[in-house]
Amino acid sequence: MLELDKVDSHYGRAQILNGVSLAVDAGEVVALLGRNGAGKSTTMKTVMGLVPATAGSIRFLDKAIEKWSSHRIAKAGLGYVPEERRIFTALSVDENLEVGRQAARDNLPAWQPERLFQLFPNLATMRNRLGNQMSGGEQQMLTIARTLMGNPRLVLLDEPSEGLAPVIVDQMAEVIHALKSEGMSVLLSEQNVHFATRVADRAYIIEKGQIRHTCTIQELAEDETIRNEYLMV
Repeated sequence: MLELDKVDSHYGRAQILNGVSLAVDAGEVVALLGRNGAGKSTTMKTVMGLVPATAGSIRFLDKAIEKWSSHRIAKAGLGYVPEERRIFTALSVDENLEVGRQAARDNLPAWQPERLFQLFPNLATMRNRLGNQMSGGEQQMLTIARTLMGNPRLVLLDEPSEGLAPVIVDQMAEVIHALKSEGMSVLLSEQNVHFATRVADRAYIIEKGQIRHTCTIQELAEDETIRNEYLMV
């Protein structure tokens, strides 16, 4: 569904990504793992057109999207959940969901608020609550729910477990499993190896803007040498 081939990107003169190649297949959960500052978030932003790709290609559903605007990429069915969450704090839960609404897509079940409230029962009890009155974990759930209102075919999750209480992290893992059961593809960036091994099928490890290793999630869980070399702080 999604393929990056030798992608570079820069912030000004500083090169952040250097020849990044990765792929996500239909119905697959893929983890992009690395230490803080390795290039995970920049990879996500480059896919979404928020940071321009200065070399290489990005293909989504067999279409080259590296020159597309972020708006057009989202319309095509790529959902993005940023690390910063970026909900509309002056709007209620219901209003935030409406902001994300897009039409249903062929061969995919449509996401509607009532269906989302089954996936995120905490949100069901606070439909009229303003975003600035929610905890960090609740805001993270709302951000994912708002993204799903766009009926994406693939979701980019940037550090979904970062800074959340263990009980919320458990709920986040359940949500990702539920999305996979719906046939949705997910690319998630993570520093939390334990969380990634709970939800992902495969992993790419990025360091200093380059993919250093790729493996199944089982291989990652069993290979302490790889974890120590690329992921331990």
